[in-house]
Amino acid sequence: MKTEDEKAFFNYTRLPRGLYDEVLRRVEGRIEKKDTWYRKSLPPGLKLSITLRHLACGDNYPSLSYNFRVAPNTISLIINEVCDAIKAEFAAEVIQCPTTTEEWTAIAEQFEKRWQFPHCCGALDGKHVAVTCPWNTGSEYRNYKGFFSIVLMALVDADYKFLWIDVGSDGSSNDASIYNGSELKEGLESLNNIFNLPEEKSLTGDDVPVPYYIVGDNAFGINKSLMNPFLIRNMEHHDRIFNYRLSRARRVVENAFGILAHKFRVLLRTMNQRPGTCRKIITTCVILHNLIRLRYPATHNNMMDLEEQNLNVIPGAWRNDKVLLDVYHERARNTGTQEGRQIRRYLGHYFTSKAGSVPWQDKMIL
Repeated sequence: MKTEDEKAFFNYTRLPRGLYDEVLRRVEGRIEKKDTWYRKSLPPGLKLSITLRHLACGDNYPSLSYNFRVAPNTISLIINEVCDAIKAEFAAEVIQCPTTTEEWTAIAEQFEKRWQFPHCCGALDGKHVAVTCPWNTGSEYRNYKGFFSIVLMALVDADYKFLWIDVGSDGSSNDASIYNGSELKEGLESLNNIFNLPEEKSLTGDDVPVPYYIVGDNAFGINKSLMNPFLIRNMEHHDRIFNYRLSRARRVVENAFGILAHKFRVLLRTMNQRPGTCRKIITTCVILHNLIRLRYPATHNNMMDLEEQNLNVIPGAWRNDKVLLDVYHERARNTGTQEGRQIRRYLGHYFTSKAGSVPWQDKMIL
């Protein structure tokens, strides 16, 4: 299939042929085993294909066993082994939270150029991935919708790539509690700037210094390092404009999750492995998503939301599919800072000024 029908190969593995070859070449040494007197080892290409097929469609082990003529218990070992190898080989290369001022600045410039939201260093959100109830955990993994899950929280750049992920919090957790305990929050809010965020800088056409920040929804408390929307009630015009501009910037994380699950449908099934294996599988899906964005960026064009010339949104293909469930948004009450609210208020006024407005924004909030 790999040589005869490239489209069928892509649909089967979810990887372009060239990327499949690259992944195989780089993980081969990690998953290859020697033959013994008792049995021949399975070829690395077969192991990779079994794993990719599981990620692509979520087929259970008996089904994969029937298709590949490999015992289900062996498939269980293979999937763990290959996911470990892909993570070891690629994770540091393709999922790397920026650590230099130059890297953060490049991301912020990308957000401003593509989404007209200045000083934004990423969009944050979380999703549930359904799992069977882990043994001896009671209701720990039961989420607000009543099924069992683990949470994938992520920070995404302006080009739908995952910059940072937190995988494996139990389904009963909410966005704010996961973020508040994360290394991402610690780094963004550290007094000694361990993430090396750029220094405050005035926006184009103005002279007021503004910090760099990420964007999220109202589940997260607002502060100088995280902007969230104004509450819907009693909004003035500049508040509504701010919310529109923020929503447009946040659309990237919504699309990134949608594309990820549309391509790797194991995330839309109920995963029946142990939590540790589920984490490996989810992480591997994110790694492969980023690899495709880096090596073959046009591959996802039909999946993501597109804007017409009049700025009307054409829904991406993933919106016609089943989607991952949002994490419970327990609104962060009284957890914001006055400094964060002042920055948000300033941005609202800036976005309605001559220097910071865009021509189409007023008609988008009618």
